[in-house]
Amino acid sequence: MFGEGQMNERLRQLERHLKQENPVLLEVVGSFRELDRISRSLGFLGKNESLAARVPWWPLIAVLGTYSSGKSTFINSYLDYPLQSTGNQAVDDKFTVMCFSGEGMVRTLPGLSLDADPRFPFYQIGESIDEVATGEGGRIDAYLQLKTCPSEKLRGKILIDSPGFDADAQRTSTLRITDHIIHLSDLVLVFFDARHPEAGSMHDTLEHLVGSTISRHDSSKFLYVLNQIDTTAREDNPEQVFAAWQRALAQHGLTAGRCYSIYDTGAAVPIDDPQKRSRFEGKRDADLAAIYQRIDEVGVERAYRIVGMLEHTARMLEDDLVPRVQGFMQRWRQRVLWLDGLMLALLAAVVLGLGVGTDLLAGVSLSAMQSDPVTTGIVAAVVLVLLGYGHFRIRNWAAGQVIRKTLAEIPETSRHAGYARAFRRNTQWWRTIFAKNPLGWSGRTARKLERLVGVADIYVQKLNDRYANPSGKGAAVETTAPEPGDTSAFAPAQTAGTGESVAAGDAPEPAREKEAG
Repeated sequence: MFGEGQMNERLRQLERHLKQENPVLLEVVGSFRELDRISRSLGFLGKNESLAARVPWWPLIAVLGTYSSGKSTFINSYLDYPLQSTGNQAVDDKFTVMCFSGEGMVRTLPGLSLDADPRFPFYQIGESIDEVATGEGGRIDAYLQLKTCPSEKLRGKILIDSPGFDADAQRTSTLRITDHIIHLSDLVLVFFDARHPEAGSMHDTLEHLVGSTISRHDSSKFLYVLNQIDTTAREDNPEQVFAAWQRALAQHGLTAGRCYSIYDTGAAVPIDDPQKRSRFEGKRDADLAAIYQRIDEVGVERAYRIVGMLEHTARMLEDDLVPRVQGFMQRWRQRVLWLDGLMLALLAAVVLGLGVGTDLLAGVSLSAMQSDPVTTGIVAAVVLVLLGYGHFRIRNWAAGQVIRKTLAEIPETSRHAGYARAFRRNTQWWRTIFAKNPLGWSGRTARKLERLVGVADIYVQKLNDRYANPSGKGAAVETTAPEPGDTSAFAPAQTAGTGESVAAGDAPEPAREKEAG
């Protein structure tokens, strides 16, 4: 984790980068700083953390799906470069992050290059893996790899290829990485194999990648692709395969569009019937054009998604975090009071038992205690210390129990660390159990969050003026996305207009930050 000074410097570098790329997003960073202060006061963020460091400032495209669904073939075709290995069986069991490099060659770097670099979307993902699979976080190279590629199609983008989903339940660690990717991505392509539409792997993928994404606030970023549709050309009614696939999607809640059918021309099955071939090619070309257009637009969509994340996080703090902390405090208070009562009842029973069944308390009376105030004071102090010790042990134990139960009710695992921190913040030893509002929450805080939501709407209007130009005044401003892969880590930077290399230390630092959770 960054120190506070390092995080501030990282944000300043980000602001310098955005000043040239997109001034609207430069203003958004300032709003994220204010949101950071509110989040820290509520306990959702640690002292050295920033929500801006969890935002994917570079356009991020994820390609997910089943084994043998043609993900790697699609990537190679899009890049016009043979980057990924292809085959009918699983050829890669790692998540591959691809970015641009000007070296003119492909480099494959270990997962550590991603886990330890905050510019990429898997910064400290090993810690998240350890949370669900103890010890697996240290084997990060078994899960991730980074590939650099000279394809111009990758310039200004990060592309992620996932290992295929198999018919059995995925390892929890793999699903954690998949959820992390889905959360960060600007565009998610979910591939299915038209040759095996009824395979168990398709059912698992539908369950995890379709059923769990329908209700997301950013569900529009998902595109569902039935690949290798050319293999159905010899069927009596190939349209039935596509229709059956759409029905399977609908059974998991996807009733709207965003469904495509494509195939790769280089690996296509020959289609003898010219009319059928023309129909298949027309459908393929139209759907590929639509998919490529969405890929080309991720830079613009990213800007809107960043603003949307600002608004969504502000609403989440008020509408979800605060009520959950209040509910946690109520459950924690009830459990502490119940256990305190049980402790006092047991103590009273012990005293009563000693008084009735033994002679240990013989001679103890009010007059005896008044006649020896020193001894009485010492005994009273010891009893109070023991009761206080028992009370605070109960507080701590009850907090742990209620936190685990409350976190189990929160489906967004990426938020668990922040929620747990906020819960713990309200159980500190000096904090009374009878407090009703979370630390850091007040009417003033609510007004600040409301103001941030309003500011997010203003940012959207500015983006509309920049990209959509609804007023019709002047020309729309064209922006260029940053170049995430072309850094001194992989290739010499180029001096604008000359093509001459500059020193690695002079290369501008990319503004990629980590996510999270």
